[in-house]
Amino acid sequence: MRAPGVRWPWLVGGVVAVVVAAIAGLAFGPVSLPPGGVAAELLDLIPGVNLHSGLSERDAAILLQLRLPRVVLGLLAGAMLALAGGCYQGAFRNPLADPYLLGAAAGAGLAVTAVVAFRGSDMDIGSLPAGVPLAAFAGALVAVALTYLLGVAGRDRTPASLILAGVAVSAFLAAGQTYLMQRNADDIRAIYSWLLGRLATNGWHEVKLLLPYAVVTTVVVLALRRELDVLSVGDDEASGLGLHPQRSRYILIAAASLGTAAAVSVSGLIGFVGIVVPHIVRMLAGGSYRAILPLSMLFGAAFLALADLAGRTFAAPAEIPIGVVTAFVGGPFFVLVLRTAKRVIT
Repeated sequence: MRAPGVRWPWLVGGVVAVVVAAIAGLAFGPVSLPPGGVAAELLDLIPGVNLHSGLSERDAAILLQLRLPRVVLGLLAGAMLALAGGCYQGAFRNPLADPYLLGAAAGAGLAVTAVVAFRGSDMDIGSLPAGVPLAAFAGALVAVALTYLLGVAGRDRTPASLILAGVAVSAFLAAGQTYLMQRNADDIRAIYSWLLGRLATNGWHEVKLLLPYAVVTTVVVLALRRELDVLSVGDDEASGLGLHPQRSRYILIAAASLGTAAAVSVSGLIGFVGIVVPHIVRMLAGGSYRAILPLSMLFGAAFLALADLAGRTFAAPAEIPIGVVTAFVGGPFFVLVLRTAKRVIT
């Protein structure tokens, strides 16, 4: 039987969630702007549209030069992390897999820290060169490969063994990252705030840095989303249906790791997006990856934009790191998922 695709009510709901989260992120903050004026100002950017938003010159500058790049970056990073989480869960056939737990985020973070440390004081974390996501990709790929090799070694090949392997790999990579930070404390002080996750932007630089990698990841993963449904029945059955399981799995893991690495390189270590969003989508819209992956992108984008809004407003004028906000939400949710997945794990 052919797996059902994404139903249009859920697709519309995902688009609405993105629009609402974007408008909220643009309108609210230390300086509140009228949502109607924000929407009018954005529509005025379309050629041929001439609307009067009513925003002052200062408010328009806050909207277009400060908040808009930040919100777009949050939407892109959230979409990538959620898409990667859903892809990892399908490729590993493990409901607990996500970029944070598999070590992909830690591997990418170590790579970025190494680049900043070795480049020295002439490099700012807020203006990373274009090649940094590729270094982060290599780190993420190595971390996931180590996790996979450790997780399938021996006779105990349960989903729990993969997660425990990911925890071990992440701890090892975090130790290496801490060592680099201690040895280069004067050069990479900005790494501390980046480690907790942040969407502070240097204009559109971070968006331009992330966008091409996000496009490649999205095209590859969504093009192969039907193969994840086939992989879910097992490798033997998938081979019988004409699929090459290992080849498909490696391509999907590489694409998910690329998206994770690119997001981590510009936004820092933001956990739990890749496990919270795909699980919520799965509970609401069904278990087909033809629906899970595109909806995870939409709702993941909205989730991270709203998490960033919460971080900017709850303790204003101070700012709570976005990784702390997602951990507050994701920690209890992970416990819930762990309890509901108990039969699978044991």
